[in-house]
Amino acid sequence: MIELGKPAPEFTLPDQDGKQHSLSDYRGKTVVIYFYPKDMTPGCTVQAEGIRDSMNELTDAGIQVLGISTDPVESHKKFVAKHDLNFPLLADSEKTVVEQYGVWVEKSMFGKKYMGTQRDSFVINADGVVTHHFKKVKPKEHVAKILKAVAE
Repeated sequence: MIELGKPAPEFTLPDQDGKQHSLSDYRGKTVVIYFYPKDMTPGCTVQAEGIRDSMNELTDAGIQVLGISTDPVESHKKFVAKHDLNFPLLADSEKTVVEQYGVWVEKSMFGKKYMGTQRDSFVINADGVVTHHFKKVKPKEHVAKILKAVAE
């Protein structure tokens, strides 16, 4: 599990264009890593569009947003293009980062159990330390929670 006040686990993943992003690339900035279940689904679309629409506020607050799901690069590329997203979506197809961050969990729908990504977000400060962990984020409330946390 991720502990507040401890360094965030390092990772390197490709974005929607195949460009590699490492967490260490963002040292010196506040980073929000948000994990989401699946491209093109209603909740994930609302969440991504909320971030897109608030990008000026997030940038003004010094925040770099990185979205991560287990969908492949090609799926991310379509999602970004369809919804005109203005931040990187990283492909964790091997499920290594979702497992590292403890968001690959057992879920249940209509009585059927399956493994999937929990909608969690982590705020990581300029020194690479986890300062906030939001569990089971509601898509419409996500940006407000981030901005409030970083302002504290």
